[in-house]
Amino acid sequence: MAGESTLGTAKAEPQYVQVAALAQPGGHYSHACSGGGMVFISGQLPITPAGERLVDAPFEAQAAQVLANVQAALLAAGSQIDQLVQVRVYVDDIANWPAFDQLYRAWAGASRPARAVVPTGPLHFGCKVEMEAVALL
Repeated sequence: MAGESTLGTAKAEPQYVQVAALAQPGGHYSHACSGGGMVFISGQLPITPAGERLVDAPFEAQAAQVLANVQAALLAAGSQIDQLVQVRVYVDDIANWPAFDQLYRAWAGASRPARAVVPTGPLHFGCKVEMEAVALL
């Protein structure tokens, strides 16, 4: 009919991405989900592919694991760091932000997605950092 909008009429089913390089999710969620040309990476904690929680590791080691986990999820979904459009980082203490920013800068390279940092206090399992992201496919 004339004048009717066709926005929203083409639905794409979400694709739940299995990330073999990461430990199985600890709850009812996927590490990554794609749809509409985008991939959404769930919050990644410093958990090794073998499932070890790095809660007693120094902040820098936890941050490095989080960045590796986000990258593994991006790659499994068919994306990569230079396709990131938005990142949220949760830190247990804002004093850890400079160390994270330095590691993140080296990891992200020339990529400069929109970003937020949220000081939270203790994170799940007592972790010091968590990161979620959105990227293009």
